[in-house]
Amino acid sequence: MTDKELIEEILQRNSQQAFAMLVDRYQELVVKTCKGFVNSYADAEDIAQEVFIEVYESLNDFRREAKLSTWIYRIAVNKSLNFVRKQKRERLFRSIESFFTSGSSDEEPIQIEDESRTRPDSNIERSENKMMLKESINKLPENQRIAFILSKYQDLSYKEIADVMEVSLSSVESLLFRAKANLQKHILSAMQK
Repeated sequence: MTDKELIEEILQRNSQQAFAMLVDRYQELVVKTCKGFVNSYADAEDIAQEVFIEVYESLNDFRREAKLSTWIYRIAVNKSLNFVRKQKRERLFRSIESFFTSGSSDEEPIQIEDESRTRPDSNIERSENKMMLKESINKLPENQRIAFILSKYQDLSYKEIADVMEVSLSSVESLLFRAKANLQKHILSAMQK
Protein backbone atom coordinates (compact mmCIF):
# COMPACT_ATOMS: atom_id res chain seq x y z
CA MET A 1 0.00 0.00 0.00
CA THR A 2 1.30 3.45 -0.84
CA ASP A 3 1.27 6.29 1.70
CA LYS A 4 -1.61 7.89 -0.20
CA GLU A 5 -3.65 4.67 -0.08
CA LEU A 6 -2.92 4.28 3.65
CA ILE A 7 -4.10 7.82 4.33
CA GLU A 8 -7.30 7.28 2.35
CA GLU A 9 -7.95 3.99 4.15
CA ILE A 10 -7.45 5.62 7.55
CA LEU A 11 -9.56 8.69 6.76
CA GLN A 12 -12.41 7.05 4.87
CA ARG A 13 -12.75 3.76 6.75
CA ASN A 14 -11.15 4.69 10.08
CA SER A 15 -9.03 1.57 9.61
CA GLN A 16 -6.92 0.69 12.64
CA GLN A 17 -5.07 -1.86 10.53
CA ALA A 18 -4.05 0.80 8.01
CA PHE A 19 -2.87 3.07 10.82
CA ALA A 20 -0.87 0.20 12.32
CA MET A 21 0.78 -0.25 8.90
CA LEU A 22 1.62 3.46 8.82
CA VAL A 23 3.16 3.24 12.31
CA ASP A 24 5.17 0.14 11.34
CA ARG A 25 6.42 1.92 8.23
CA TYR A 26 7.62 5.06 10.04
CA GLN A 27 8.31 4.01 13.64
CA GLU A 28 12.03 3.39 13.23
CA LEU A 29 12.49 6.67 11.38
CA VAL A 30 10.59 8.61 14.08
CA VAL A 31 12.43 6.99 17.00
CA LYS A 32 15.81 7.65 15.33
CA THR A 33 14.85 11.26 14.69
CA CYS A 34 13.75 11.77 18.29
CA LYS A 35 16.87 10.00 19.60
CA GLY A 36 18.94 12.58 17.74
CA PHE A 37 17.52 15.24 20.05
CA VAL A 38 17.20 13.43 23.38
CA ASN A 39 19.69 11.35 25.33
CA SER A 40 17.52 8.39 26.18
CA TYR A 41 16.16 5.72 23.87
CA ALA A 42 13.19 5.30 26.23
CA ASP A 43 12.43 9.03 25.96
CA ALA A 44 12.72 8.79 22.17
CA GLU A 45 10.18 5.94 22.15
CA ASP A 46 7.80 7.93 24.38
CA ILE A 47 8.07 10.95 22.09
CA ALA A 48 7.48 8.69 19.08
CA GLN A 49 4.19 7.58 20.64
CA GLU A 50 3.18 11.23 20.98
CA VAL A 51 4.17 11.80 17.36
CA PHE A 52 1.88 9.02 16.14
CA ILE A 53 -0.97 10.23 18.32
CA GLU A 54 -0.65 13.64 16.68
CA VAL A 55 -0.37 12.05 13.23
CA TYR A 56 -3.61 10.16 13.86
CA GLU A 57 -5.43 13.20 15.26
CA SER A 58 -4.16 15.57 12.55
CA LEU A 59 -4.33 13.37 9.48
CA ASN A 60 -7.33 15.34 8.19
CA ASP A 61 -5.15 18.47 8.21
CA PHE A 62 -2.32 16.87 6.24
CA ARG A 63 -1.80 18.77 3.00
CA ARG A 64 -1.07 16.25 0.35
CA GLU A 65 1.38 18.56 -1.46
CA ALA A 66 4.17 17.38 0.86
CA LYS A 67 5.39 13.83 1.31
CA LEU A 68 3.95 12.04 4.33
CA SER A 69 7.45 11.29 5.63
CA THR A 70 8.34 15.00 5.55
CA TRP A 71 5.22 15.86 7.54
CA ILE A 72 5.96 13.12 10.08
CA TYR A 73 9.60 14.30 10.38
CA ARG A 74 8.36 17.83 11.14
CA ILE A 75 6.07 16.54 13.90
CA ALA A 76 8.89 14.41 15.34
CA VAL A 77 11.30 17.36 15.35
CA ASN A 78 8.73 19.64 17.01
CA LYS A 79 7.80 17.07 19.67
CA SER A 80 11.49 16.41 20.39
CA LEU A 81 12.28 20.11 20.74
CA ASN A 82 9.28 20.58 23.04
CA PHE A 83 10.53 17.68 25.17
CA VAL A 84 14.04 19.17 25.39
CA ARG A 85 12.64 22.59 26.34
CA LYS A 86 10.45 21.03 29.02
CA GLN A 87 13.42 19.08 30.43
CA LYS A 88 15.49 22.28 30.61
CA ARG A 89 12.69 24.11 32.44
CA GLU A 90 12.30 21.23 34.90
CA ARG A 91 16.06 21.11 35.57
CA LEU A 92 16.12 24.86 36.16
CA PHE A 93 13.14 24.61 38.52
CA ARG A 94 14.77 21.74 40.44
CA SER A 95 18.06 23.62 40.76
CA ILE A 96 16.27 26.74 42.04
CA GLU A 97 14.22 24.62 44.41
CA SER A 98 17.30 22.79 45.71
CA PHE A 99 19.07 26.12 46.23
CA PHE A 100 16.30 27.30 48.55
CA THR A 101 15.89 23.97 50.32
CA SER A 102 19.52 22.85 50.52
CA GLY A 103 20.38 21.37 53.85
CA SER A 104 16.76 20.90 54.88
CA SER A 105 15.69 18.31 52.36
CA ASP A 106 15.09 14.68 53.22
CA GLU A 107 15.59 13.74 49.57
CA GLU A 108 18.69 11.81 48.65
CA PRO A 109 20.63 13.11 45.65
CA ILE A 110 20.23 11.05 42.51
CA GLN A 111 23.21 8.77 42.02
CA ILE A 112 24.44 8.35 38.48
CA GLU A 113 26.35 5.16 37.87
CA ASP A 114 29.80 5.75 36.46
CA GLU A 115 30.07 3.35 33.52
CA SER A 116 33.78 4.10 33.17
CA ARG A 117 34.54 1.75 36.09
CA THR A 118 33.25 -1.24 34.16
CA ARG A 119 34.69 -0.44 30.73
CA PRO A 120 38.17 -0.65 29.25
CA ASP A 121 40.05 2.60 28.52
CA SER A 122 39.23 2.67 24.82
CA ASN A 123 35.51 2.55 25.53
CA ILE A 124 35.87 5.36 28.06
CA GLU A 125 37.56 7.59 25.53
CA ARG A 126 34.98 6.78 22.86
CA SER A 127 32.19 7.43 25.33
CA GLU A 128 33.72 10.77 26.37
CA ASN A 129 34.09 11.80 22.73
CA LYS A 130 30.46 10.91 22.05
CA MET A 131 29.34 12.90 25.07
CA MET A 132 31.46 15.88 24.03
CA LEU A 133 29.94 15.76 20.53
CA LYS A 134 26.40 15.46 21.92
CA GLU A 135 27.00 18.41 24.26
CA SER A 136 28.42 20.45 21.39
CA ILE A 137 25.43 19.62 19.19
CA ASN A 138 23.08 20.65 22.01
CA LYS A 139 24.85 24.04 22.23
CA LEU A 140 24.11 24.82 18.58
CA PRO A 141 21.35 27.32 17.80
CA GLU A 142 18.07 25.48 17.28
CA ASN A 143 17.87 25.66 13.46
CA GLN A 144 21.51 24.63 13.07
CA ARG A 145 20.95 21.72 15.46
CA ILE A 146 17.86 20.54 13.58
CA ALA A 147 19.59 20.74 10.19
CA PHE A 148 22.70 18.96 11.49
CA ILE A 149 20.76 16.12 13.14
CA LEU A 150 18.56 15.58 10.09
CA SER A 151 21.64 15.57 7.84
CA LYS A 152 24.12 13.54 9.86
CA TYR A 153 21.91 11.23 11.92
CA GLN A 154 18.99 10.80 9.53
CA ASP A 155 20.88 11.04 6.21
CA LEU A 156 18.26 13.35 4.73
CA SER A 157 19.15 15.21 1.55
CA TYR A 158 19.39 19.00 1.63
CA LYS A 159 16.08 19.15 -0.26
CA GLU A 160 14.36 16.91 2.30
CA ILE A 161 15.77 18.99 5.16
CA ALA A 162 14.51 22.16 3.46
CA ASP A 163 11.04 20.59 3.19
CA VAL A 164 11.02 19.46 6.84
CA MET A 165 12.27 22.80 8.15
CA GLU A 166 10.22 24.81 5.66
CA VAL A 167 13.25 26.84 4.53
CA SER A 168 15.10 27.31 1.25
CA LEU A 169 17.83 24.99 0.00
CA SER A 170 20.44 27.74 0.39
CA SER A 171 19.32 28.24 4.01
CA VAL A 172 19.95 24.56 4.70
CA GLU A 173 23.43 24.81 3.16
CA SER A 174 24.15 27.89 5.27
CA LEU A 175 22.79 26.30 8.46
CA LEU A 176 24.91 23.19 7.97
CA PHE A 177 28.04 25.22 7.19
CA ARG A 178 27.55 27.33 10.35
CA ALA A 179 26.69 24.23 12.41
CA LYS A 180 29.94 22.51 11.41
CA ALA A 181 31.97 25.67 12.15
CA ASN A 182 30.29 26.07 15.54
CA LEU A 183 30.82 22.40 16.38
CA GLN A 184 34.52 22.73 15.63
CA LYS A 185 34.73 25.76 17.94
CA HIS A 186 32.81 24.00 20.75
CA ILE A 187 34.88 20.82 20.50
CA LEU A 188 38.23 22.65 20.33
CA SER A 189 37.19 24.74 23.32
CA ALA A 190 36.16 21.64 25.28
CA MET A 191 39.41 19.85 24.45
CA GLN A 192 41.49 22.78 25.70
CA LYS A 193 39.89 22.67 29.16
